Amino acid sequence: MSSGLLALLDDIAAIAKVTASSLDDVAAQAVKASSKAAGVVIDDAAVTPKYVVGLTPAREIPIVWKIAKGSLRNKLFILLPAVMLLGWFAPWSVSPLLAIGGLFLCYEGYEKLHHAVHRYFHPIPKELPVEIENITPEQLENERTSSAIRTDFILSAEIMAIAYEVVKKDGVWLQLSSLIGVAIFITAGVYGFVALILKADDLGLHLARDKNHTIVRKFGSGLIHGMPILLVVLSFVGTAAMLWVGGGIIIHNSFGFLHHLLDWPVQKLEATGSLKWLVEASISLVFAIIMGAIVVGVIHQIAKLFPKKPATN
Repeated sequence: MSSGLLALLDDIAAIAKVTASSLDDVAAQAVKASSKAAGVVIDDAAVTPKYVVGLTPAREIPIVWKIAKGSLRNKLFILLPAVMLLGWFAPWSVSPLLAIGGLFLCYEGYEKLHHAVHRYFHPIPKELPVEIENITPEQLENERTSSAIRTDFILSAEIMAIAYEVVKKDGVWLQLSSLIGVAIFITAGVYGFVALILKADDLGLHLARDKNHTIVRKFGSGLIHGMPILLVVLSFVGTAAMLWVGGGIIIHNSFGFLHHLLDWPVQKLEATGSLKWLVEASISLVFAIIMGAIVVGVIHQIAKLFPKKPATN
């Protein structure tokens, strides 16, 4: 009887070890896959705060929560099954789809960069009248939320596709578990960070009113004055991340055709570690700007072929 119990305990211990090992594998692959998609994640975090600008502060967190739920639904119920089915039945399609997504990121990043440069050299006159759209706060909130979820869908598609590239050689269950982990981890991280940014000025205002501690008041004042700067920096970093990730995705999914763009400078400079990353990111960034400009030019030429008819009263 006792030997049977010991054997059962040995079996339970063995199962526990296998389970722990599997969980370790899932966690390791999820973290590895998430890190590969870091550039898109940065852009996702940088883009989201703009969707609550101009809305009531009390609605900021509920709106972020709505967007986060929409993002998680996108990842778990649409993108995860789609990317796994493509990986099983049409694995050849993953790289071209990634390249197309990278091209879209180049286009979006170039558009942002172009608008930023244009606004800098051609600022809008302050006296220029601004038309105010007649819309209720509820309608504005719903429009902003829907727009944010649509944008997130595109970025999430890139995140899940990049993550799948990391785990595609693993077993089915490890793939599924790792991608679920990526979806939850990245969504929680991005929107938790966004919520923290949005409420940091409220925290700063509360701390700045502390009458008993000078250091606390100064810290609160620093938060209030620092948040606008942080948002500008985030916007800049997000655009740069969108470009270098988009360029890198195209280069790495060109079936070896463009790999020399990264390999040759790295070998010449004998770059390793941080220097290697900086060289590759810089080349990817420049390549993405060129590709984005080409896409914008092509779109403008196509638009000329189909001119809009003037509206008739």
